[in-house]
Amino acid sequence: MEVRVIASLSGTVASVSLDRAVIEVNGIGYLVHAVPALLSSLRVGEQARVATTMVVREDSMTLFGFADDDERLVFETVQTVSGVGPRLALAMLAVHTPDALRRAVSGRTSPP
Repeated sequence: MEVRVIASLSGTVASVSLDRAVIEVNGIGYLVHAVPALLSSLRVGEQARVATTMVVREDSMTLFGFADDDERLVFETVQTVSGVGPRLALAMLAVHTPDALRRAVSGRTSPP
């Protein structure tokens, strides 16, 4: 279940790794899972704005980050397909454009 408790973060990039970054906002470091394209654009010590969605489960709360609101919307939309959870949705965004995924979910065509 996605909850827009934290819809975006604006702050200083504290660290970046292969699948996540930490964005520091007012002294609090938020761990954000994201696609490589977004992560490669972040620079430690620089300011960044990341659109986010928080996935709340019984045993965890996970924050996922996106380059923009459209990418976040597609992430949420592909999860409406049976069997697609947040990790798979993020992996799909790492490979396909938001428009290709939108078409695939609507049943018009497969992603290239």
